[in-house]
Amino acid sequence: MKAVILLGTLKKEEISNTETLCEFLIDYLDKENIECSLIKLVEHNILPGTYNDMGKGDHWPKILKQMEAADIIIFATPIWWNVHSSEMQRVIERLDELHDEINEGKKSRFDGKVAGVVVTGDSDGAESLISNFGNFFNAIGLLFPPFSSLTVLSVKHSKGEKTPKKELLKFYEKEYADTATKFVKQMVKFSK
Repeated sequence: MKAVILLGTLKKEEISNTETLCEFLIDYLDKENIECSLIKLVEHNILPGTYNDMGKGDHWPKILKQMEAADIIIFATPIWWNVHSSEMQRVIERLDELHDEINEGKKSRFDGKVAGVVVTGDSDGAESLISNFGNFFNAIGLLFPPFSSLTVLSVKHSKGEKTPKKELLKFYEKEYADTATKFVKQMVKFSK
């Protein structure tokens, strides 16, 4: 099985809280022998637009191919003002053409694939974000199983906090091991 995580952090140079949470989840995917690729969106030139290929210099077509080759697709984002990051919004906009194809009567390119959501932030809003992703997944043909979200709302993630990665991983293992296990088990169960 293959998984791809689309990481919507805004931090290009440093490892973000969301990236650290993804690394934590990847350990659980590894335990189930799921090969996982982490795509840090901010490191790619994803041109604005609503088509699969926006022309020269656009990295999105390669990312879309990785998504099409995966069994599991995970959207990972921090919360900013009760919504996902601008990097994640770019992904949603670029997937719009897949929705157009479905409206034309074509089979979803994501038929049989499952989706999950990872969210970090120091303020409330994860439930709203997850429902928006669920609606979007439904529109493009991704299956969004129960218990397929991992959200951490902690003061350790507050803007300006410099919680060391090791401390975050220890905190995640203590507080979110059961959630991560259930998340991965649902991915495996519903993708078969």
